Amino acid sequence: MPTGVCGCCGPLRPRYKRLVDNIFPEDPKDGLVKSDMEKLTFYAVSAPEKLDRIGAYLAERLSRDVVRHRYGYVVIAMEALDQLLMACHSQSIKPFVESFLHMVAKLLESGEPDLQVLGTNSFVKFANIEEDTPSYHRRYDFFVSQFSAMCHSTHDDPETRDRIRVAGIKGLQGVVRKTVNDELQAIIWEPQHMEKLIPSMLFNMQDNEDSERSGEENPASLAESCFRELLGRAAYGNMNNAVHPVLVHLDNHHLWDPNDFAVSCFRIIMYSIQAQHSHHVIQQVLSHLDTHSKDTPRVRAGIVQVLLETVAIAAKGSIGPTVLEVFNTLLKHLRMSVDFELGDGSRRNSASSHSSTRTKESEERIVQNAIIQTIGFFGGNLPDYQRAEVMMFIMGKVPVYGTPCHTLDTVKIGHQGTKRIQAMLLSSLIMVTSGFKCKTMCAGLPVSFLEPLCSISLMEDSELRQLVLEILHNIIDRHDNRAKLRGIRIIPNVAALKIKREKISKQDVVFMKKHGQQLYRHIYLGCKEEDNVQKNFELLFTALALITIELANEEVVIDLMRLSIALQDMALANEENMPMFIRCGIMALVAAYLNFLSQMIANPPFCQHVSKVIEMRNLDAPHLLPEHVFREKFPDSLDRDDVGLYFQTADLAEALSVPGYNVERLAIPYIPQVTDEDRLSRRKSFVDTISLQVDILSNSLPDQSQLAEEITFETLKKAIDTTGLEEQERERRRQVMEKFQKAPFEEIAAHCESKANMLHDRLAQIFELTIRPPPSPSGTVTVTSGHAQYQSVPVYEMKFPDLCVY
Repeated sequence: MPTGVCGCCGPLRPRYKRLVDNIFPEDPKDGLVKSDMEKLTFYAVSAPEKLDRIGAYLAERLSRDVVRHRYGYVVIAMEALDQLLMACHSQSIKPFVESFLHMVAKLLESGEPDLQVLGTNSFVKFANIEEDTPSYHRRYDFFVSQFSAMCHSTHDDPETRDRIRVAGIKGLQGVVRKTVNDELQAIIWEPQHMEKLIPSMLFNMQDNEDSERSGEENPASLAESCFRELLGRAAYGNMNNAVHPVLVHLDNHHLWDPNDFAVSCFRIIMYSIQAQHSHHVIQQVLSHLDTHSKDTPRVRAGIVQVLLETVAIAAKGSIGPTVLEVFNTLLKHLRMSVDFELGDGSRRNSASSHSSTRTKESEERIVQNAIIQTIGFFGGNLPDYQRAEVMMFIMGKVPVYGTPCHTLDTVKIGHQGTKRIQAMLLSSLIMVTSGFKCKTMCAGLPVSFLEPLCSISLMEDSELRQLVLEILHNIIDRHDNRAKLRGIRIIPNVAALKIKREKISKQDVVFMKKHGQQLYRHIYLGCKEEDNVQKNFELLFTALALITIELANEEVVIDLMRLSIALQDMALANEENMPMFIRCGIMALVAAYLNFLSQMIANPPFCQHVSKVIEMRNLDAPHLLPEHVFREKFPDSLDRDDVGLYFQTADLAEALSVPGYNVERLAIPYIPQVTDEDRLSRRKSFVDTISLQVDILSNSLPDQSQLAEEITFETLKKAIDTTGLEEQERERRRQVMEKFQKAPFEEIAAHCESKANMLHDRLAQIFELTIRPPPSPSGTVTVTSGHAQYQSVPVYEMKFPDLCVY
């Protein structure tokens, strides 16, 4: 009886178990029994409600075979699972998937490379299946952790290690594909998962030793493709979680110096993400730069260079609202870099080694150059309307003496640091304005930009003045003529340069009427600076030529000629005791410019007069020509009597006696405006100010010997005879009337303004001397022979107002 019972138990087993058992051969080397596998597949498709039981039974057998190390049957079980997954698409596949994922997890935990690769391949096949309905409860946390661990495999055998790493990368790619398009699986973008996914890919991209292998066999190339795919699927709200692990990985592995890998990573990021998300990456890098503000210069330089790469790519697309934030952060770090370099002078002096100081300075220079390059490149790729705002923003950061600068505190770094910041900001402005094509000069040079720029052009530093002139060149030159005008020389044939120009617009005419005198003034004052070098004169010549090309009508031409004659007269008179090099340089500048101007307006008499003067100089005074002034030895003085060596106002007026030119204005000498910019742009030392006050006080005290003037017959005769004085007064009135009738309005306004400023200064001096504080018993200060003395006044001698006495 017991024997009969045992004999009938086999046929009583469930059919799905018998079908599953039949697919396993006696010898695992024979592989999957295909005929029985077809029966099992047909049964699963016909009765999908049995799929969960089939999966559970297969999982049970696979677990038992893994424990018993019967890996042949494990392979057969996974092959059967894969075929069932591919064949069955119904609602009932959900429970079966749970059993499948449980079996894959068993293989990944086994520690055997072959089984890990087998489980990964099955998971990748599953990831490529598109399910009809989303899964509400399925999670992939274990698979993210396990595949990330496989990506960091340190197996002794290189080939095995690469196999495991490739399998881990494929598994992560499968997780991404399975979850990234499922809104219910958005949890994959959370930081705890991204901090495993991203470093795993970067680790394999970084470890690119076997560069000969390509495709899926090379972990580095496969990791890069997976990295690109992940970033390409990142949505707007997930960008920060995707980029932050990259920055952390670069920090942990010290990949900012050198930063080749960091640059390549962010190139991949910028080209993989959607264009409208670029500003998220820029914000992340900027905030990371802030966190590393006290790191070594090379680390900061590496981060800035990465920022440059991201900005260079982002500038071609959508920038977003971070334009001014980028510049503000970069300028802040520029200021900090200068502070690090120059702010610790006491420590530098007490240091035992000067070589370390030089190394630190050179490394800080690398940071500063990287910041300037980033600012310039970013600004240079912006549209014109944004570029104008950036120009104003940077100009507002440039410290100018006498004006408050709230954003850059220049007290701690001193004069040298302030000069360095000025030079670097102006250098970045040159890069921003390069290629800037404003439709009207009012838009390119608004008052709020022109005035501080011109104030800097009066600095007593030739390098700063050169930078200002180059900025003006970039803005004024709208037809790319500057390259044809490089260097100061006598151009024999201006027409051969093929200069491009258009008729001056009405807006530019208005601009020159408002601000032309300001431009002339700064050219005039910039010519007589004693530290000018050859480059200064070359840039001044280019500035005059560009103004002629872009902004000159008949009225502006007359003004430019008056300016040229005034420069010549200033060099001849030499009232300010300028060096002979500066005087000869001004003469050469005037000759080169008038030669250019005469050919530009195509006036034959004008050209003949200029050519005649140049020929005379070639023969008798070559040191007054630009080709020789920087090489010749200079004479002790200039011969003012040799009229043929200089340009004459009468000859120029006669040459321009044609319709359109107001020649009478040439006879009016050019006088530059006197504004507050001179006081703002130059500093007087405290000692000079005290000595000036003492001189005023001492000079204001009258000499007692001069009070009683001796009255003689000659003095009475001079007092009675007023004939000569009346003639002089009439001549002076006639000149004043003629000046107010013929001079331009701007010059009259400048003259009146200078008189008003002079009167205001005199009144201020008088009030300072006459208005004294009331006497005090504590004493008052009196200045005698330049020395301050205190004199006390008794109370009974003080005079009080009537209202104060009772």
